[in-house]
Amino acid sequence: MTAVAAQPLPRFILGSGSPRRLDLLAQLGLVPDAIRAPDIDEQPQPDERPRPYCQRIARQKALAVPAEADDVVLCADTTVALGRRILGKPADAAEAEAFLRALSGRRHRVITAVALRRGDRIWQRDVVSAVRMKHLSTAELAAYLATGDWQGKAGAYAIQGPAGAFIPWISGSFTGIVGLPLAETAHLLQAAGIALYRQAA
Repeated sequence: MTAVAAQPLPRFILGSGSPRRLDLLAQLGLVPDAIRAPDIDEQPQPDERPRPYCQRIARQKALAVPAEADDVVLCADTTVALGRRILGKPADAAEAEAFLRALSGRRHRVITAVALRRGDRIWQRDVVSAVRMKHLSTAELAAYLATGDWQGKAGAYAIQGPAGAFIPWISGSFTGIVGLPLAETAHLLQAAGIALYRQAA
């Protein structure tokens, strides 16, 4: 009887330079075979709303990552939305302060869209969570800005960092707010043929 050769596992590529997403994938027992952060224009289109914007950016990232036909590429985008306003990554401390003053004492939404590509097929999901930020005093705001933790963070904060002290309430996915909703991402990965709790080749 002839033995059937085992099919090789698809290569798993993380299309993100975010250390937070790498850490979250580790919770699923996954280490990417490669990390390739895409370089795309993330400017919102005129009158684009936060959720469609986030979905579009995640998909464009997945399409921009170079990969072989059988590779599985995972990309995500996280956006902070205050009403219809998109609060992206602040350009400098002054913009970070403006974002945080706008969020202070109010509820907002954090949207994370996930896109997986394997060959010509794309799987997508997005998760919307509600977050309330406490009222920030001038001293708290100044102290937080001095940490520099706002840099590279949508809305100028990360719930898993020092700004976690500003967030008394959420409704939704904590890991989605961090940057990669694990339950939904695990489902997409399995649909695309990536087994959880594997190690890189």
